[in-house]
Amino acid sequence: MRIRLFALVVVLLSGGACSRAPAPAKPAPEWWRQAVIYQIYPRSFGDTNGDGVGDLNGITAHLDYLRDLGVDGIWITPFYPSPQVDFGYDISDYRNVDPQYGTLADFDRLVAEAKKRNIRVLADLVLNHTSDKHPWFVESRFSRTNPKADWYVWRDGKPNHEPPNNWQSLFGGSSWEYDAKRGQYYYHEFYKEQPDLNWHNPEVRKAMYDVARFWMERGVAGFRLDAISRLFEDPELRDEPVLEPGTNAYGGPILNEEYTDNLPEVHDVLRELRRVTDEFPGRVLIGETYLPNVQELLKMYGPRNDELQLPMDMQVGMTNSLSVADFRARLHEAEEQLGGREPLLVFDNHDNIRSWNRYGRAGYEMAIAKLLAALLLTPRATVLLYYGQEIGMENNDPKRREDVKDPIGRRGWPKEKGRDGERTPMQWDSGVDAGFSTAKTTWLPVAPSYLTRNVAMEEQDPNSLLNFYKRLIRLRKENEALRSGSFKLIEEAHRQVLSYVRQTPGGKTVLVALNFAAGPQEASYHLDTREATTLISSYTKAGQQVDVRNMLLPPYGVWVGQMN
Repeated sequence: MRIRLFALVVVLLSGGACSRAPAPAKPAPEWWRQAVIYQIYPRSFGDTNGDGVGDLNGITAHLDYLRDLGVDGIWITPFYPSPQVDFGYDISDYRNVDPQYGTLADFDRLVAEAKKRNIRVLADLVLNHTSDKHPWFVESRFSRTNPKADWYVWRDGKPNHEPPNNWQSLFGGSSWEYDAKRGQYYYHEFYKEQPDLNWHNPEVRKAMYDVARFWMERGVAGFRLDAISRLFEDPELRDEPVLEPGTNAYGGPILNEEYTDNLPEVHDVLRELRRVTDEFPGRVLIGETYLPNVQELLKMYGPRNDELQLPMDMQVGMTNSLSVADFRARLHEAEEQLGGREPLLVFDNHDNIRSWNRYGRAGYEMAIAKLLAALLLTPRATVLLYYGQEIGMENNDPKRREDVKDPIGRRGWPKEKGRDGERTPMQWDSGVDAGFSTAKTTWLPVAPSYLTRNVAMEEQDPNSLLNFYKRLIRLRKENEALRSGSFKLIEEAHRQVLSYVRQTPGGKTVLVALNFAAGPQEASYHLDTREATTLISSYTKAGQQVDVRNMLLPPYGVWVGQMN
């Protein structure tokens, strides 16, 4: 009996049979919430071997700059082997690096060096199509009976030797290309050199999910999914209805694409891919989601939040009108109609004219650029920042058709000038090639603005756009209300002023006031207190005390303050 009692005491004292189970570990915070993700077009960011084309080592060389800017992750557009018809979006090998960008060892070094600086690396995953030089397609076109015969979208033409239907490529002309060897047409949403994969084929799905695993095993923190809404097409091949009279930039009809975009089957793939990425904790899926309304955007998250974590909300940043009413409506939708899910805001990318040009007005470009910076970085959202946006890079469009590199610009000139203008080399300093390269000729010409608008000069100017971005990014990380507080629009009577508050559960409140007018605007806010401390502003110093019931905002003025 004594022995048994002694044993029981030992067990109790040692926390044995009657001890509590250890508390479950708290899930790791989702790093991508409220993150700043910086998009890099690798051809144009940094050239370390002097050939005029950027490379992976050029990104690694500038990681300290990105750390000091305050970014949490970088998304790199395709760097895989490619014939470069669409500058990397026509992939011929998903598991390697194009020699002009470097090697797999260079990529591994980039990921390792980024990790030292608490920067995550995201890759561009192109699921919709491959290059026509990819071994999969080479085999698929060889015959109708080979093992990969059904890996792409093949169809017979009409009896009169015409394409199967009226579908149009986004890059002009029919989206069907006849292949004489196979005796059928294949479908291509983009260039004819980019045949669409057949996502009804489970072998295609498995192959692409394994590609995702390959890069996550190398440390990739997630993916931006290119053209994700276009994975499926109508199996009945019904003609697209004509949307409106006239022709597009390439001379073709204007169609509404209801049979080639955003079909329900896309969500099956997104759920499957999410399960794959969930095998690697902390990974994130970003979607290129050009969608017609917020209701369709909501679907991309999945009814159980089991699809994309961050579908791009193009409704906000691509408004293309400096309108208070439009931005208020879009921000209201993002906050109220996404069910509390994290919006992803984006104003600039490699496919659209830069916001400096889209929103700028003569004489006010810098003030408007600061206004857009605040509009991007102060709502409750994750944000995408495009390289050079933070220094005010502007479009440098080709002036002649013969200077165009982007094929859609050559095909659609002059109505469509292509996307060269928003892809020009990063402007690091006022030296040779703007500090991007030492080559005699860069792949695209450096924009003339590099002499006065570059990183080196703006770092020395406390009032520069670059330093405004740095202060904003630092502020949203340090200020609890801007970092994780609620978001509420103020529907005040100031027709030209967009205002909202960010607030913590404890009541700490930050007020944001943005003047969208070319003239000064009076604003009055009746909040719990009338005194506030300026946190950041485009026209006054931080720390200044302000009476929010009697404010005067200068043209395109930005004011962000903490209520006292």
